[in-house]
Amino acid sequence: MKYSVITFGCRVNQADSLGFEEELRAAGATAAPPESADLVVVNTCSVTATSDQGARQTIRRVVRDNPSARVVVTGCYATRRPDEVAALPNVIRVVSNDDKPKLLSVVRGVRLQPDHDPTTADRFGDGDGSCGAAIEPGMAGRTAFTLRVQTGCAEPCSYCIIPTTRGRPRSVPIDYVVREIERVAAAGFKEIALTGVHLGSYGRDLTPRSSLIDLLTTLAKVRLQPDTTYDGDRADNGDAGSDPRVLFRISSLEPMDCTQDIIDLVSASGCYAPHFHLPLQHASNAVLGAMRRPYTIEVYASLIDEIRTRIPNASIGSDIIVGFPGETDDDFERLASYLERSPLTHVHVFPYSDRPGTEASAMRAKVPGPVVRERGRRVRDIGQRLASRFRDAQIGTIHRALTLEDGSLVVTGNYLKLRVPPVHSRNHWVRVRVTSHHDGELLGG
Repeated sequence: MKYSVITFGCRVNQADSLGFEEELRAAGATAAPPESADLVVVNTCSVTATSDQGARQTIRRVVRDNPSARVVVTGCYATRRPDEVAALPNVIRVVSNDDKPKLLSVVRGVRLQPDHDPTTADRFGDGDGSCGAAIEPGMAGRTAFTLRVQTGCAEPCSYCIIPTTRGRPRSVPIDYVVREIERVAAAGFKEIALTGVHLGSYGRDLTPRSSLIDLLTTLAKVRLQPDTTYDGDRADNGDAGSDPRVLFRISSLEPMDCTQDIIDLVSASGCYAPHFHLPLQHASNAVLGAMRRPYTIEVYASLIDEIRTRIPNASIGSDIIVGFPGETDDDFERLASYLERSPLTHVHVFPYSDRPGTEASAMRAKVPGPVVRERGRRVRDIGQRLASRFRDAQIGTIHRALTLEDGSLVVTGNYLKLRVPPVHSRNHWVRVRVTSHHDGELLGG
């Protein structure tokens, strides 16, 4: 069977999709473009109305290009609006987030042709050998491996539907995470992104109770065979400590969950990337209060300044919502003013979108659409300036980096992507110096 997996949204969805691919490959299925696949799995997001629309458009386009494709849809949109999704063309199964672990068993029962029940050869007939293909770097076009260690959220943010679509917080026990890390490293992966829906709540549901810092400290002590393919001495700007076999990248953390212990660990340990993603959402305390975000702009700004002082070359990204109900001109100017002077290095901008069933959807004083779009444009422009300023500041710094694609692109621990002479193939550690920045592209050597 030929399959294709299309993923929308967050790193948690990316991790789930990698799991689907691994199971399908192990069962003997082979990857193919959507236009030639027998089965297309669409892993949806529902954080905004645009996300829902994008999933619908993609499914319709896949079926238009490949009328015989059978489509299985999962993810947050499929969980929130299963009947709506089931009505889309060629959708034969809708799998909720809770049922994602059962997706392969659902696929095994898929009728691939309308005139006969699928045989084993129909389902999984094109794999490499009797057990199919193994996991390896480059699978799904990704050199790094994204590992979900937690799912679910109980935070009461007034705009967010995710607690409804993802359910209560559930953590993967530390010993299981360690075994997964060992397995993934043994398969050849050299960078692992740790992700969760509310990653900072990791361990609170476990017995005995644990925490994210417990997990991170444990992983820093995991003994993995040293890497022997690293070309160059240890980087001296932004990557402390000795060269680990695997670099861990911590996914998005809520500001109140990024503790001093975590900053200390990232600063001191060479196995954690100097890269933070800390959603601000807004810089007006009035809007933060209406959003039910449990911090103030003063607390957030202090946290970001502390990271910049402790880890000067760290990348620090954020999420911003513009046009939240009740957002005044003064509120927005506070946001724009903070962003302009902040040490953030990149921002993701989300125009506010009503999600039925959330507290915010019932709020009055909605911001007119043209105003929301203009505010979004302004913040994106600020974000481009922040990113350009950070790239300029990195010229001359030296980093340990992982080769991507054909080796002509590398990614550093602090999330810089550089074009370099292709000396190595994909998935090699190299040392690079940032040499220039032109038209948004960094060059290294």
